[in-house]
Amino acid sequence: MFFDFANVFIFIILGLLMTFVIITVSRLLAPRVADVPDKFTTYECGERPVGSAWILFNFRFYAVALAFLIFDIELALVFPCISVYNKWLKAGSGLFALIEITVFVGILFLGLIYMWNRGDLKWTKEVPEELEEGVVLEEEKPIMF
Repeated sequence: MFFDFANVFIFIILGLLMTFVIITVSRLLAPRVADVPDKFTTYECGERPVGSAWILFNFRFYAVALAFLIFDIELALVFPCISVYNKWLKAGSGLFALIEITVFVGILFLGLIYMWNRGDLKWTKEVPEELEEGVVLEEEKPIMF
């Protein structure tokens, strides 16, 4: 039994060893350069930064990207099941597999409907008038430590 996992352990040990060797050789062979003041600027290519690198990024982009990632993984998980579905039919477990796949896709579809109803998939979201005037609602004030 332990022999079955020997290849995995050898692979992990060799991977860690190679990582250590590559980092060590890189540190030994890399030229020693004094700290340059421009080294830690936003752009290291000699371009002078304009403004701040800290910008407000719209959270809706993250929600759409996360939804895409979830449905992309769903497709990656469902496609192999569909490709062997004929084998399951011949083995007599086709109905169970169909129900299982349908429940899996159904749960994700309910999540999509939930996101759609909340308006997370819209690129433009309407701002309440109170927020347009600069008034911060009580429940939306940032927590200060």
